[in-house]
This record gives sequence, structure tokens and C-alpha cells, in this order.
Amino acid sequence: MSDLIHRLQKPTDPVDVVLDTDTYNEIDDQYALAFLIKSQAKLRVKALYAAPFFNERSYGPADGMRKSHAEILNVLRLMGREDLHGIVHMGSESYLPSETQAVDSPAARHLAELAMGYTKEAPLYVVAIGAITNVASALLMRPEIRERIVLVWLGGHALHWPDNTEFNLSQDVAAARVVFGCGVPLVQLPCMGVVSAFTTCGPELEYWLRGKNPLCDYLVDRTTSAALDEQKIHTWTRALWDVTAIGWLLDGEYMLDRLEHSPIPQYDHHYSFDPNRHMIRYVYHIHRDKLFAALFEALAY
Repeated sequence: MSDLIHRLQKPTDPVDVVLDTDTYNEIDDQYALAFLIKSQAKLRVKALYAAPFFNERSYGPADGMRKSHAEILNVLRLMGREDLHGIVHMGSESYLPSETQAVDSPAARHLAELAMGYTKEAPLYVVAIGAITNVASALLMRPEIRERIVLVWLGGHALHWPDNTEFNLSQDVAAARVVFGCGVPLVQLPCMGVVSAFTTCGPELEYWLRGKNPLCDYLVDRTTSAALDEQKIHTWTRALWDVTAIGWLLDGEYMLDRLEHSPIPQYDHHYSFDPNRHMIRYVYHIHRDKLFAALFEALAY
């Protein structure tokens, strides 16, 4: 087994983790953040980074990042974990200007320095559930950290999907090309065609989470409100995409994955392929019920 493929094996012992998240963008980030914090017996949280985003919920990448920073603090408050405020860092205020130029930010600098304290044998796990700008910037600042981290990213669509206009990837294609091309051990959780099956609905959330604690009530209210605003029908279902990135790191047989040659994200929002590229680990199926059972149990505790 090659060194890279060996490092792409799922960890069996507790590991150190950082989370890079555009928390204010959608409600699924809040679930993922809380799931991570509640999984501390297996996942030791070392830092939380706010990622940029730009859509109807922000005035630009910098505003999205600042709103995400505030929402991380809000989720920690709802969980009674204000003790973790000191590990929350502001991220990039813009996307990469090119594939060779980092965007300086407290998050990118912190990750670049933190990762230097790890090794191939005992890496830092970087879970990213937004635009990959902060992580790509850290890799450009300190290329040697690619030998010291494993990146788990929810980004891009399935390899068979007819386009690649996925929100996290399409915001910063240059950053995506950095992480897919630099040789860092990468676990990809694609959105449409794979993680899109990880959906819940209002009655399910009401049954399992309502009244359990302030965080659970907040999640149910926010999810229901967002779904009704966007879909306009009461028979809605909603994907909680980002939870799956945390799920990959946990024991429980929550998904199926395989090795694939690293795809090449193109600026026209499609992949191209080269069989000579290095390998990544590619998730191709989510065991939806098993992972939701674990999520609901953790959040309601």
C-alpha cells in the first residue's frame, strides 16, 4: 500500500480535528458543528474556522465569513460551550486570486502553524464544509503541511453528475484545484448524486429533537423555517449535507467509499480526468438511517 493510500484509511483511534465551516450559509453546518462537539470521545476539536460565502444570505464573501463566525459562537452558546470561543478564528474575506496566491487570514495562518505540529503517522484531520479557500491558503502558505494533514471535504458533485456547479466548489474553483492537485490526502464527499440522499423532514425532526435542549429547538425551528421559505410546501424534505463529513470520521459504517484518481475541477464547472493523477478517497453512498440515528442521539443528549 502506498504512503498516500495508507493515510486515506479511516482513523480507528481518537484524532485531532479542525472544522472549516460557512456556518451561516445553511442550517446543515450547525448540525455538523454540534455533531462534532458532541463526538469529543472520538474527535478532539482543536480549532473552528469561519469560511467565506456569497449568496442571498450575505453581501459578499467577507460578510458571509463574519456572519459564519458569529453563528459558530451562537451554536456554542446554545450548547453551553462558551469555553470553546477561544478556538474560533476568522477566515478569508475573499476567494483565491489565483492558484498560486494565498488569501491571508487568521484561520489560514492558524491552520498552517497548527498542522506543523503533526506528522504523517499522526496527522491533523481537517474537515471542511464550505468553500475551501482557508485550507487552500494554508497549503499555499506552508506546502509541507500536506504531509501532516488529512482533508475531508464536502465539495463538488458526484463524478457521474452532468455538471459540477456545486456551491462550495464553484465559489472558489482555484482553491478546489489547489486541494485536488497538490497531493494532500483528500476524502471527497460529493453533493448531488451522493450526499443529496441524506435528507430529513419536519415530522422526523419534531419527533427526535423537539424539546430536548435549546440547541435542538433552534435547529428544528431554523430548518423548518428555511425549508418553508425555499420550497413553499409543507411536504418538504431537506438534505443535511455537512453532517456526512463528520460521519466519515466516526465508527459506525455510515457510508461506502472507494479510491479514485483525483479529478480536475475546471473553470467551466465540469471535471476532467487523468488516470495518472494521485488517488483520493471518494464517498459514493451514505447509509442514511444509520447516520441519522447517530446524529439524533448525539444532539438530544
